[in-house]
Amino acid sequence: MNHMTQPDSHSAVRLTKQKDWWRGAVIYQIYPRSFQDSNGDGIGDLNGITDRLDYVAGLGVDAIWLSPFFTSPMKDFGYDVANYRGVDPIFGTLEDFDKLLAKAHRLDLKVMIDQVISHTSDEHEWFKQSRISPDNPKSDWYVWADAKPDGTPPNNWLSIFGGSAWTWDPRRCQYYLHNFLTSQPDLNFHNANVTAALLEEVRFWLDRGVDGFRLDTVNFYVHNQSLADNPALPKDQINATIAPAVNPYNWQDHINDKSRPENIDFLKRLRALLDEYDHITTVGEIGDAQRQLDIMAAYTSGGDKLHMAYTFDFLGGDFNAKYFALKIKELEAILTDGWPCWAFSNHDVQRHISRWGIAPDRQSDFAKLSAEVLLSLRGSVCLYQGEELALPEAEVAFEDLVDPYGIEFWPNYKGRDGCRTPMVWEVDGGQAGFTTANRTWLPIPVEHQSHAVDAQGDGSVLKHYQEFLTFRRATSALREGDIKIIDATEQVLAFERQLGEERILCVFNMSDQPATIELAAFEDFDHAARHSNATLEGTRLSLPSFSSYFGVNAS
Repeated sequence: MNHMTQPDSHSAVRLTKQKDWWRGAVIYQIYPRSFQDSNGDGIGDLNGITDRLDYVAGLGVDAIWLSPFFTSPMKDFGYDVANYRGVDPIFGTLEDFDKLLAKAHRLDLKVMIDQVISHTSDEHEWFKQSRISPDNPKSDWYVWADAKPDGTPPNNWLSIFGGSAWTWDPRRCQYYLHNFLTSQPDLNFHNANVTAALLEEVRFWLDRGVDGFRLDTVNFYVHNQSLADNPALPKDQINATIAPAVNPYNWQDHINDKSRPENIDFLKRLRALLDEYDHITTVGEIGDAQRQLDIMAAYTSGGDKLHMAYTFDFLGGDFNAKYFALKIKELEAILTDGWPCWAFSNHDVQRHISRWGIAPDRQSDFAKLSAEVLLSLRGSVCLYQGEELALPEAEVAFEDLVDPYGIEFWPNYKGRDGCRTPMVWEVDGGQAGFTTANRTWLPIPVEHQSHAVDAQGDGSVLKHYQEFLTFRRATSALREGDIKIIDATEQVLAFERQLGEERILCVFNMSDQPATIELAAFEDFDHAARHSNATLEGTRLSLPSFSSYFGVNAS
């Protein structure tokens, strides 16, 4: 199999291995099932990832984030962990992981792994013991509660995957809590033995040499021990930021089942463990439709909890200048000394080219512009595999669905399979160079194959990502500088990034029509560092559709 690599633009201006390497870092998310299959079973694996690491390094990113590869029954495709220290056989072995880690480090890539500690699989040994009886040694390692007198669940809490968040267990004759699938019981973070055990699971991977963790559902760890009902949300406050609009989960204000203030204490204990090691970082996933920016600020401030976190503000919302300006201003007003991490796509949401409704004939231009916007925001950045190829969301037929979330809410919500289909490496290769198998775990769309890596020549979206990542790396103000909104019209977003004496003005036409903007700020910048056929006359800038302009200060 020809594992094509791209020119290594990453070697030019490496981030040093200082403690704060993660500030302004670009992290490339790999979904292991869909990156590269090395053994011909139609499912991606660790050795396949290792084979493709030269490509990833050639993009110019600083780190990779691996979605779960742990031992699991795969009911939620690895986010249901049965053994935190084991590699599931479909992905390989611990030795395979060690080889991946070693090669990544030789390529100067940091390696971050998912930690899914809010819940386990119901096949985890801890839960098998916990469910035996109410008086066994691990009886309260999970969240158990008696039924109401009429036999119904203890309260009104809902699962994000549909239905009640409580499932009856006939062994204990009690209900157990699960914020997700019934096969994903929630751990009891009020039990000191549980949190101590989880920290030891984290230590296992630290000792193995990983560079950091992406923390799944980090605001779901702690529940209100009183088990009080969640209040209903006023209808005008309901939004579908976290769950699809067809899910009544959106109708509650989730003040008791997640986002509890008690979570701060655990995050401090986690950070104390991480600080025993060199150069470790964390990025937390925050899912809360009502107060996610407040939670991001609380979890990342003070230097004693998470290093950074991301919300769903730009994993949903609108791609327009005024929305982006509003969210940036809101964040800057509240974040103080915290640090954000941004993404437009990941394994849980529709790919952003499709989500933002871009016509097929404009997707290449949009992909280039959206990359520039994302990589110019203050904070660190997560790129999702395939976005550098401008992959649109795949249309997956109902009979091919495997995601339980999509199966539950079909057809109004089609789930997450459309963003998880295999990477396309070869335009003319069988199964796009992903596997030698006749069948892949999710089908590869025919329309994706023309986006393959080996078809991305000069002027392509892939080349644009590589070039802009090189530009970002050489521009300190873009990596770590402050941000100040200059203006936002219906079409154009303008902001300034500054670090010390280095200043750069970033202007984006986020619409599919030409636009102009008049800014006195242009007088402070003496030349363009980059532009996409933009024309500047005095203080008036004319921008083609989906284009940008970057001005550098005279000093």
